[in-house]
Amino acid sequence: MKFLRDTWLVYRQAMLLNLKQPVWLIVMLIQPLYFLILFAPLLDGMGGMPGFENGAMETFIPGLLIMMALFGSTFVGFGLIAELKEGVIERMRVTPVSRVALAAGRVLQTVSTTIIQALALVLLSVPIAGLTIQWDGLALMLLIIVLVAFLLGSLSYGMALVLKSEDAMAPVLNTVVQPVMLLSGIMLPMALAPNWLQTVADFNPFYYAVEAARALFAGDLQSDFIWQAGIFLGGLTLLALFWSSRKFAKAAS
Repeated sequence: MKFLRDTWLVYRQAMLLNLKQPVWLIVMLIQPLYFLILFAPLLDGMGGMPGFENGAMETFIPGLLIMMALFGSTFVGFGLIAELKEGVIERMRVTPVSRVALAAGRVLQTVSTTIIQALALVLLSVPIAGLTIQWDGLALMLLIIVLVAFLLGSLSYGMALVLKSEDAMAPVLNTVVQPVMLLSGIMLPMALAPNWLQTVADFNPFYYAVEAARALFAGDLQSDFIWQAGIFLGGLTLLALFWSSRKFAKAAS
């Protein structure tokens, strides 16, 4: 119970800080909207091509949601670096708060923000792209987005505690995020890629997240990508949270 209470306290504090600056929710939604309005129309003629069997927008928008979760969660560690420099983590040494809760509460705040943005983007896609929402598939797709946000948020906070510098963290994240995004098929399905590139993508857990999101968005609840994404992302999320919690424990002990 103490862990749950401490997690709630850390989560509530992080959410209150976000609510005081709601501009960040809007800023993180603007980039996906740019892609939805300025890039998605270029795909209108691709319906029926490999990877686009369910329609161009029905294929592109789930990938866009994963991209938003990827970028929105990967860079949350920069805020923690600011807290380190201001001595926030240092002052936590004298508090009885659970060290695991320090990580879990912050990551849950990242997940909540990501889900709010994802729902906003889906609702905006209805009038812009003329989509029909499959509500059961959407609910399960949000669980995939939760796992992505939990995984990347945990890794971002852990890296922030290791690197302790925005100048060091920015190039590291960009070096990792770019190939992960390109090999996940977010922009264009990997079904269009040559065989060697598809083979490489098979080792990218976010490829399974994108394909699972597309299947669920289309209402296909039987796709193998769904359980594959759950296993890969779920296992990695547990490892990332464990690693991040240990870094918080060392920083605040």
